[in-house]
Amino acid sequence: MTSKRLCRHCSSPLDILVADLGSTPISNDYLSAEAVDGGEPYYPLRTYVCENCRLVQLQNFFRSDELFRADYAYFSSYSTSWLAHAERYAQQMQQRFAIDGSKLVVEIASNDGYLLQYFQKAGIPVLGIEPSASVAKVARDERNISTLVKFFGSATATELVDSGTRADLTTANNVLAHVPDINDFVRGFAILLADNGVATFEFPHLLQMFQHNQFDTIYHEHFSYLSLLACERIFESQGLRVFDVEELPTHGGSLRLFACRKDAEHKPQPGLAAVRAREADMGLQTNAPYLGFAERVRETKRALLSLLIDLKRQGKRIAAYGAPAKGNTLLNYCGIGADMIDFTVDRSPHKQGMFLPGTRLPILAPEAIAEAKPDYIVVLPWNLEAEIVEQMASVRAWGGKFIIPIPLPRIV
Repeated sequence: MTSKRLCRHCSSPLDILVADLGSTPISNDYLSAEAVDGGEPYYPLRTYVCENCRLVQLQNFFRSDELFRADYAYFSSYSTSWLAHAERYAQQMQQRFAIDGSKLVVEIASNDGYLLQYFQKAGIPVLGIEPSASVAKVARDERNISTLVKFFGSATATELVDSGTRADLTTANNVLAHVPDINDFVRGFAILLADNGVATFEFPHLLQMFQHNQFDTIYHEHFSYLSLLACERIFESQGLRVFDVEELPTHGGSLRLFACRKDAEHKPQPGLAAVRAREADMGLQTNAPYLGFAERVRETKRALLSLLIDLKRQGKRIAAYGAPAKGNTLLNYCGIGADMIDFTVDRSPHKQGMFLPGTRLPILAPEAIAEAKPDYIVVLPWNLEAEIVEQMASVRAWGGKFIIPIPLPRIV
């Protein structure tokens, strides 16, 4: 029987299932108080790997404009560690590629201006391209950052070039996985870049997802789960050449790819060969690591449920910290709701007063932790463990502890 699932890059059949997380609601579709008693749609959450190009991907259910709407609730500036990461990046790119006031920096999925503000403060011209009007408005109104409210791809890149705009540096942080038409998206960079321009891409590394069982990074807004192996094939097909790679600690372990047009002057750097070798050692060019992932996912579910059930039987009160998309995947897949967790808190005022999709847990301000004094706090954005544990150090006053759920639950 011929598969009806086709790879979003090379159109090969998708027959190898990597993980099946059942059916879940859309992870960033937070519910208002008025909507919390109504229904919400659930969709299958399954990932497959293409045996031809090795791109791990979800089934096709959505267009980008169905997931990243005008009222998108994710604002990058509410993580202090992420802001520090962005500032370091701006400094490093200025030094490495001589980015100064004569150059143009363009960020794709620029969110609320969290990154471009650091280039702008250095007197460097910037342009943000952001499809969600709610976060683009903050960039424009609060940071005075020029921002186009558009989806990026070859058409938008061509419009910019036709108007005389070419980018010396483009950056795309945690967006490559979010685009359904990955070929058109990457082709846009080959069009927009100046002759010797540089494009950087950051994304969670598939190798880390496998090694550390980070299955909660799978959700409907993430169309692809990326390795260097797959990216090099995709970029090459769309007119770009990867010349360097850095391994980063962000989001549980990410890659930063450096790419340029095929005829640009940039020479391959040692990081490229190093990551290629690591992926080869992991066997990402074979089926084995993809086929072995599913059982590790199920074991994390069993271990987390066992821990929470034991604590509830002891009469312990449990809350959560954060309302990230990954947390909604974790809670919905594991079937953890108000019977286990009383509420969650989040620093973003745009999420406070809303309810998590599926589980309907209320999202409160962080002060609610001090008021309720829970015995345990499940850290849903586990990649920010150090930052959150430091921010919430006051819980030690009543003996509160943290539960880090991934890769296997542990108590801090």
